Amino acid sequence: MTTTSLQSLNTQSFLRQNHHHYSDTHSSSSLHSSLFLKPSTTTNTTTPATTTSGNPVFELLEKHLASQDFRQDDEETRRLIIVLAGEQAEKRGYVFFSEVQFIPEEDLLTMDKLWRQYSDGKFGYSVQKKIWEKQDENFSNFFRKVGWIKKLDTEMEQYNYRAFPTEFIWELNDDTPAGHLPLTNALRGTQLLKYIFKHPAFETADGEVSDGEEQSVSDIMSAKPLSKKLFSTDYSF
Repeated sequence: MTTTSLQSLNTQSFLRQNHHHYSDTHSSSSLHSSLFLKPSTTTNTTTPATTTSGNPVFELLEKHLASQDFRQDDEETRRLIIVLAGEQAEKRGYVFFSEVQFIPEEDLLTMDKLWRQYSDGKFGYSVQKKIWEKQDENFSNFFRKVGWIKKLDTEMEQYNYRAFPTEFIWELNDDTPAGHLPLTNALRGTQLLKYIFKHPAFETADGEVSDGEEQSVSDIMSAKPLSKKLFSTDYSF
């Protein structure tokens, strides 16, 4: 299946800006009432303009980041991931882990670069991936490290997911855990986040040039995809 970068979608109503956020069915369980619930709809009526990224598609993403409005940027990141994953994900309103392979590398790199650029390197998928790898790819330890779960006041050491959105940290300060944002839907398990971390975009130095030199956002936008490799399709979810 051929993937299409957002670079070729600029004229398509700015990716239908006001549609499709994650919409997993909520349950009464503590998990469903806490992490990664469906965000509120954000309306954008501003005419797209060229941004630091060089692409108007990412204007709203960069606008929220530049103003340190990390909660709104988290919602915009979700929306872009859904659109990038393909038509079926967009109709459904959320992404299956097997659809992550369809997300173009340059677009995922651009989003990650913007997150890192406006958070002094504290937020972004590549930042999260490094933390996950340092935790031996153990998601329970990863959740604790990035502050997605909290320790309960019990005799035994127990943790529970933070309540969304009030218990998450939407400010950038010294106490904010590295990798705290962006959030990723975990209602269907950790496979989606795992496949994002394993995406070819982050195969080499977590989205950076292999020689250690930083790429500018404009360089990423103008560069050809780093690889045409796709994950083998797996719909066993």
